[in-house]
Amino acid sequence: MNPGNFFSELKRRNVYKVAVAYAVVGWLLIQVATQVLPFFEIPNWVVRLVVLLIVLGFPIALVIAWAFELTPQGIQRTETADKLPNHSSRSRTWIYIAVTAGLFSAGLFFLGRFTAAPRQGGAAEAPEKSIAVLPFENLSSDKENSYFTDGIQDEILTRLSKIADLKVISRTSTQLYKSAPENLPEIAKQLGVAHILEGSVQKSGDQVHINVQLIKAADDSHLWADSFDRKLTDIFSVETEVAKTIADQLQAKLTGQEEQVIAARPTENPEAYDAYLRGLAYNLKTANSAANSRGAQKYLREAVRLDPKFALAWTLLSFVDARGYLTQTLQPTDALREEARQAAATALTLQPNLGEALHAEGYYHYACLKDYTTAVRYFEQARQFLPNSSRIPESLAYVTRRQGQWDKSESYFNEAERLDPRNVYVLGQHGQSYIALRRFAAALRKFDQILKITPDDMDTIAVEASIAQAEGDLPRAAALLAPLHPPADDSNVLYTQVYQAILERRPAPAIPRLTSLLARPDPAWGYFAGELRFWLGWAQDVAGDHAAAQESWRQARGELEPFLREQPDNYNLLFDLALTDMGLGDKVVALAMSEWAMAAMPIEKDAFDGPAPIEILARVAAQVGEPDRAIAALQKVLALPYEGPLGGGQAPLTPALLRLDPMFDPLRNDPRFQKLAHGAP
Repeated sequence: MNPGNFFSELKRRNVYKVAVAYAVVGWLLIQVATQVLPFFEIPNWVVRLVVLLIVLGFPIALVIAWAFELTPQGIQRTETADKLPNHSSRSRTWIYIAVTAGLFSAGLFFLGRFTAAPRQGGAAEAPEKSIAVLPFENLSSDKENSYFTDGIQDEILTRLSKIADLKVISRTSTQLYKSAPENLPEIAKQLGVAHILEGSVQKSGDQVHINVQLIKAADDSHLWADSFDRKLTDIFSVETEVAKTIADQLQAKLTGQEEQVIAARPTENPEAYDAYLRGLAYNLKTANSAANSRGAQKYLREAVRLDPKFALAWTLLSFVDARGYLTQTLQPTDALREEARQAAATALTLQPNLGEALHAEGYYHYACLKDYTTAVRYFEQARQFLPNSSRIPESLAYVTRRQGQWDKSESYFNEAERLDPRNVYVLGQHGQSYIALRRFAAALRKFDQILKITPDDMDTIAVEASIAQAEGDLPRAAALLAPLHPPADDSNVLYTQVYQAILERRPAPAIPRLTSLLARPDPAWGYFAGELRFWLGWAQDVAGDHAAAQESWRQARGELEPFLREQPDNYNLLFDLALTDMGLGDKVVALAMSEWAMAAMPIEKDAFDGPAPIEILARVAAQVGEPDRAIAALQKVLALPYEGPLGGGQAPLTPALLRLDPMFDPLRNDPRFQKLAHGAP
């Protein structure tokens, strides 16, 4: 066939029209895939696969258009169809358009259906070898023994979670349920499991009585139940026996290594184990607060003092220290970082294949050293020994977030939520990622999930209010914040409420509240007392009482500076000093502190917190008469995702916040600022 005849044949067979139709329909489907599928939290690899399939389908559609035609007599080769009566090339074109659109619409549907992240599905969808361990009931006459009951439940759950053939829901998703609820099928549906373990514990002196029962959730039938009476010195045999029996009942296969892990005795010292359970109880509390961190640290230090070979206690001590160092629920001193290092190293020396020890070592490198490559290596090693632990993907989500790998971080968050679907801390951190990315609608969906699990949670409501502030909706933020009355040590809610008053330019009601708190500061607050003093000065300054503001800021500087010797790399402390010196008019020192913070937390090392010092520099430069530096910093930071530096889960800067925040008042008449404040790049 010569070229002229070939192109004529292409035209006669409507291949050109099919190509155009396919391109149009394919483009529309790609738009749907890239815009709609992420909304339903379908992984990004699925979206990429859809696009690839559409591209690969193009030559296939052209071949089909050349070779075949749909006729009333069925699918015919084109040569045959041409000979049929009432043959219409126009109908062939639109048939191909319809078939093409239909095939790819169906492909998108089935691809999304079978690759989307599973919902918190019903019991019918749950794997048969799946289980959730509900909170055990404390039957002891001494209700203070609840820590012991919680510990027994957690130890049984931990042993079960190390069986790779089982799906075991993490404790953080089960702890909000009652000990023996009536609606087991509904709970199983929420958790995505087929079986529930209930139990009770009664402790009297060194005697322990434990009841457990394994229930098939679909029909509420009891598969197995037993009672155990043991001395404290023999409590581990109960935990081992329960785990092995459940594995047998669910027909889960145990490897030789898993049998050894399940049968292991973490310590031979009952006093050390008791201290460990007390520390564990603090660590298992929902809030990552200073009080809970200090309580866990106190008892875990006691546990390893009583038994220096207690590897599990060393791992938890390291984790508590490292998390406290990172989140600053503990004062981030060199001594705290060193204790976290030594505790993880000791645990690994004692038990090199202990999954918790490998995770603790990784978490130390992540939280204290920002050595993300080493952290990931340890987390992946830990995954081999902790197949059901949501803490591994959770930790990987944090690492990849700080590396700026936002898509990968989201994938890890989704994995953690499948293992731990009602873990409000993980849901909250996932929401914080969306806030950092300024994806406020997605963030609100996450925080609404939390409120369905823990209604009226003040910290969650305060974060939703901070989103409203970032969107410039101060009336909605005010309505959310007005009913909240946080305790004195809940700084997240307090900062959001004070910032609201400052944004509204009506800070007077916040001043007596801050003054009252600072009249009796808790020594355990550390530099937070000086931080509160800065906020007091800011509120006084916006209220027009400049003399009082200057006095507050002088006191704040005096309270903050002593901590700089122990915490020279604490960028939050440097933020506070930069803003305080700014308020006092000390331009040189304020700018130097801002630059120090940027050096302590470079973007290259931390994509999540790294841009925050640039926001502080913008604020300082705006106030001390450096508009060019301020504008340059704002242009940079508005284009980056990050966590806001003002506390309380604050959002990153947005054009709406630029319009509202009084700290940027000196820039109001600058045309460059006006463009930024109205969303122009």
